[in-house]
Amino acid sequence: MSGLLQKARQYEKEANLRITPQERPVFHLTPPCGWMNDPNGFSLYGGKYHLFFQYNPYSMHWDTMYWGHAESSDLLHWEYLPAALAPDRDYDEAGCFSGNAIELDDGRQLLMYTGVRREKQSDGEMRDVQVQCLAVGDGRDYQKTEGNPVIAAEKLPAGASRHDFRDPKLWRRQDGTYCCAVASRAADGSGQILLYTSKDAFSWDFWKVLAANKHRYGRMWECPDFFTLDGTAVLLVSPQDMLSDGEFHSGNASLCILGNFDEATGAFTERSVQPVDSGIDFYAMQTVLAADGRRIMLGWMQNWDSCTIREDGQWATQMSLPRELFIRNERLCQKPVKELEKLRQVAASCSNLSFCGSKCLEGLKGRAVDMEITIRPALEGEPFHSFRIRFADNGTFYTDIVYYAHEHKLRIDRSHSGSHRALLHTQDCTVLSKAEELHLRLVLDIYSAELFINGGEQAMSAVFYTDRSADSISFHAEGCRRISSGNSSSLPASISNISTHFEITL
Repeated sequence: MSGLLQKARQYEKEANLRITPQERPVFHLTPPCGWMNDPNGFSLYGGKYHLFFQYNPYSMHWDTMYWGHAESSDLLHWEYLPAALAPDRDYDEAGCFSGNAIELDDGRQLLMYTGVRREKQSDGEMRDVQVQCLAVGDGRDYQKTEGNPVIAAEKLPAGASRHDFRDPKLWRRQDGTYCCAVASRAADGSGQILLYTSKDAFSWDFWKVLAANKHRYGRMWECPDFFTLDGTAVLLVSPQDMLSDGEFHSGNASLCILGNFDEATGAFTERSVQPVDSGIDFYAMQTVLAADGRRIMLGWMQNWDSCTIREDGQWATQMSLPRELFIRNERLCQKPVKELEKLRQVAASCSNLSFCGSKCLEGLKGRAVDMEITIRPALEGEPFHSFRIRFADNGTFYTDIVYYAHEHKLRIDRSHSGSHRALLHTQDCTVLSKAEELHLRLVLDIYSAELFINGGEQAMSAVFYTDRSADSISFHAEGCRRISSGNSSSLPASISNISTHFEITL
């Protein structure tokens, strides 16, 4: 073990002890200390889920990247393991960037990651050079292989940049050989995803271009994930520098391409394109195939355009709630993992309430909440104007989700959550279904809100750092007549009044 990795492990062990559980979310993963970004190596190994992540233990800001490490039996309660990788070789001295993990036939776990070094160019400019590297281990300790880097500039196709070449995703093909998809910048300056193959997972060769952006969706594509779900090939990427267009927002985004894939030829035929999450904070998603066949995804619950929103504390940023993926009506849909239901403990119910204006429902408050709501007009054909769910509210600070019925538009608005920064605080999503009835599932966990729309057809996510004592939840309606609600139930006993299955009629 290098001195750099040993030092980081000792530091995170001591720093983690200074952070109490009450300072963290209940069931979302945060770093032991310091900074976290992209999920890495989301995998099953030794009967547990392993999640690695981009990590700077020494500061609440991005810097030279390590790999942090945690494991879980249920995707909701995570145990920190010692940092897995440190930038301690000449080929990764500027950072161990994102990658993936897979189990080898001999029982070892293989990590594939992007190594970064700084190189002086002919014009005197210092630039990153990115290569793909390997490390093997036992689920706790990892040794970088002698053959690193295993994919470097000489294995790039013509015109591909060695400065933007990162984030490998590994999988095993049906014939037992290995494949990986790597993000790349093509000669035209936009993103592309490259395929590499290997017989033994240690010696790699370029195969072909899996998909090319051709300036359609942002510029560089980062963090690819590629898998088959319900007979459909799914490519996930995170485009940089998107322009607002249709379902897509400007900035850093999450993109899903559905299509057909011929494993023998490597040909991927696109059928449809959609955002993965239309909220403020969701990026760099990765998936794992669970033992029971579910495809489970999580992402970095933050955005590069708002990554300074946390203003105090000893850790920064978190992962999203793990989500089960499925295909419905040529859409990638998602819902919270079923394990979340096991955390429900407190139940509440109410029905046949009438109001116009504001309403607080008795027993409904808290900062860890799982709530399902169905909204529809009281009289068919007479839609209300808007409906608002206000939460994390203490009378001064709050966050809103607003539904504008005439426009079929949902908005997340954290403008009044207590941030001192002029960052991105609102985001809109046009609801695909134009039916009068709207079904929402809202999951809150201390500093985050994740909204699943119409059975997971669309999703919106956002973080906020309002003091956790702000726990009021209320409903506000304009142009309404009546509200009725169904049953509700809650999550952990340590958090009060988590509810679900509210049905609201306007």
